[in-house]
This record gives sequence, structure tokens and C-alpha cells, in this order.
Amino acid sequence: MLDRLAHRGPDGQGTREFEHAWLGHRRLAIVDLAGGAQPLRDPSGEHWLVGDGEVYNHQRLRRELESQGHVFRSRVDMESALHLLEAHGPSALSRLWGNFALAGATVSGGFFAARDMMGISPLYWVRQDHAVVFGSEIKAFDPDRRPALEPFPPGHRWTPEDGLRAFRSLPKVEPVSPAANSDPDAEPSQDVLATIRDRLVGSVERLMVADVPVGALLSGGLDSSIITAIAARHAHRNGWQLPTFAVGLADSDDILAAREVATELGTNHRERFYTDEELIDWVPEVIRVIESFDPQLVHSSVPNLLVSKLAARWVKVVLVGEGADELFAGYGYYSKISSEEELQEELLATIRGMHIGGLQRVDRISGATGLEPRMPFLDLDVVELGLSLPAQWKLSSGDRMEKWLLRRAFTGWLPEHLLWRPKAQFGQGSGARDVLGEYYSSTVSEEEFQAARNVLDPPLRSREELAYYRLFQRVLPGVDPQRLVGRSAEW
Repeated sequence: MLDRLAHRGPDGQGTREFEHAWLGHRRLAIVDLAGGAQPLRDPSGEHWLVGDGEVYNHQRLRRELESQGHVFRSRVDMESALHLLEAHGPSALSRLWGNFALAGATVSGGFFAARDMMGISPLYWVRQDHAVVFGSEIKAFDPDRRPALEPFPPGHRWTPEDGLRAFRSLPKVEPVSPAANSDPDAEPSQDVLATIRDRLVGSVERLMVADVPVGALLSGGLDSSIITAIAARHAHRNGWQLPTFAVGLADSDDILAAREVATELGTNHRERFYTDEELIDWVPEVIRVIESFDPQLVHSSVPNLLVSKLAARWVKVVLVGEGADELFAGYGYYSKISSEEELQEELLATIRGMHIGGLQRVDRISGATGLEPRMPFLDLDVVELGLSLPAQWKLSSGDRMEKWLLRRAFTGWLPEHLLWRPKAQFGQGSGARDVLGEYYSSTVSEEEFQAARNVLDPPLRSREELAYYRLFQRVLPGVDPQRLVGRSAEW
């Protein structure tokens, strides 16, 4: 299984075998390059841990634990999780703030596995033949285990004694009006806009901490442009120039917009152009990498893979804009919703499904190219604020463009025509959607499509999706897509 995950951790591997368990880890070294190898262990050698992702509050936890006598052996964030769990057991998982998938064992027979509440870090498991097996990607598992494979649920932990238990869930926020008895068309105050801005700025600056070069994937859209604007300011204040990366067909909308944003912000910008033929040729590899056949995911993943390959030549950590559409109602189908309550429920449902959708693309593409993705919009502080904001302020209709609340909050950070640029899906703005849709639809006849579309529930939606589904079956035989593959509401 570790060999099949070598792409996720090109900087080394570690294992530890016990009588009752086995831990293995592939390392992508970001912090404490010399001393942070996993599995991690406590000084006594009783408690062991492997982890993927990042614990954002590790420094505060470390200070607390050191004051209680815990001795740390490295500077890596996961060691704070190790000592916290050593001291308080799996019940302490709710104190971890960040994105993580963890598995831990003790020499005396204990074991647990856990995943962050958003499902940002991937984790799959299979319970079969008196064994429970965990892994970060579908392709890690032996083919004979794949039919029983399931996503490990976000915000849950598992132990042999207690089984599966939730330890944290998304904040339960009821849709609210801006103020009691207020004008239904009331605008958010400057204090509200400043809170949104400050919360996201704080998230970006926290996520720029690393012992390796940090850059940003810049599509030219609103979300990545705002993240880049914050990161570029922070970099300039600290005496360095932020690297940014963009890809697209020559003169595509995204390439031109990203170039203008980079020039405006003074980043060290690099571009890669591709041809129609390249896009088409990369699709089978992309489907193998992202472990999905959803058309919207494929459209965005091909350029995402190419820009990540470009970025990996220069940096090891990349900031990405994932999560803004889900928190601030950026997708086109949200504009059809007129009810605050309905929009709030739809946003929550979309966020709960991200771990087998957009987050899967971000993780797999980054993992395949030796990068660590960091997503400021999905920092817990930003998520909790986003969900607490009145849904009324996120409705888009009439003269209100999608994500107008976020655009208002960052007035002055980007030129107006870029700040208010209409949204285009990454695959659309980069030129990938039309090229791939036309070609792969042509590989399936209408008769084939009608004969095969009901193989899934809901049925396959187009000849293009059937073409991707066939490629998926070829590269990942034995997988049950009903349990493992999320499918977009629009594409």
C-alpha cells in the first residue's frame, strides 16, 4: 500500500509493526525537514502516530503540553496531536484545529483512526476478513478489498472498543435575518465586511508558515485572486516575492485575467500553455489520479494537474481558493434559490459533500505532484464565520452578482473590473470544458449511451460522462462508485 502511495510522500517513508496493528507513512517534508519523520513516538516508545494534513493550533497545544511535562522530539505539528492523545485519549480529538487524517497505536494494544470534520484530508477504510484497513487513496488498497471500500466519515474516530463515534461536526447555525425587525434589503455593515476580511487575512497568513517555498495557484477567478492579494501583501511585508502559477489555452480568459492580477500585485508569475490535444491526452491519467469520473471534476482537474506540475518545480506548498463557492454561494445553481432557509440548507449539504467532490480533486492532484495544498477559506475560523452570516446576504438576484458579499469585503484589494469579473468554472475559463466535452462525447454513440446510462443511480447524464466512467472502471477495477464518487449538481 505504501508503494502505491509513493507519489504522496516522495521525501521518505516509515513503518512500525505491533502484534495487533501496523502503521505506515509516506512523507512530504514541509516542517522540520531533518527531524519530522513518521511514525512519531513519545519518549517512552509506548504511543505511536501517523498523520496526514496539518494541525493549525499545534503551537498553542505544544506550549500547554510542555508545561505539563511532555517532552517533544521534533518541531512538526503532528507531534502536538501525538502528545495530546497520549495525555487524554481519542476524546481529545475535538481540540485539534485543522485538517488531518490520523492513525495511532500503542504497544500495549490500543488503536484509533480519525478524520477532520470537513474531510479535507482523505481517509478510506475497509472492514473485511477480521481486519480493518485504512488508506489515503482508493488506489492504495488491494483490488480484492475495493468492493467493500468506504470513505471514512469526516469528524469521526474509530477504535476497536467503541466503534465509530463522532467527535466534531459543522456548526449548527440556523438561518437568521441581519437584525430583528430590520429592512429585508439591509446591507451588511462595514464592521461585518471588516470581520470577513480580517478573518480571511488571518487564515492566509497562518497558512503561509513553512520551512519550504510557498506559492499560490492563480486561476484569475475571484477566489484565487483574493487569496493571492492577501498572500502577496504578506510576502512583500516580509521581504520576498510571492510565486504564482497559471495555465490555460493561449489567450484563454483565465490566463489573461491571472496575468493581469499577477502584474497588479507584483508576484513572480509563471504560466504554462497547453493545446487541445494535450488536454485530451491527459484525461485517462487525470481520472486515475483524482479517482472520479464526474465531468465537472475532470474539466477542472486537467488544468489543475498541469498547473500543479508547473508549481512543483518551484515550491512545495500552494495556496488555493477552494471553499469560497460553498461558503458564499458562488455556484450558478444557487442563483435559482430565493429562500434564505433553502439556501442555508443547500450550502450546508454542499459543504458536507465536499470530501468526495472538490476537495478530492485538490488533494489528489496535489498529492500526485508532491505539493501540499492549503485552503484558507476552509480554515475553521473562516468556515464558522461563513456559516453564521445571514443567508440573505448570499442570495444572488437582480443586480447582485454571486459572492457579492465577499467582493464587497475586499473592495480596494483588486482592480474593480477584476473584483467584479463574472464567475467561470476553472475548466470553462481555462478552455478545458468545451474541448473535452466535444471530444469525449464523440467517442460514445447515442445508442451506447441509452443502453448503458442506467448503470448508476442517478443515471449517467451524458455521453461524455459515460466515456469518463468507462475510463474510471479501467483504471480502478472493483470500485463501487455509488459509495465512493461524488457527482456535481451542475457542470
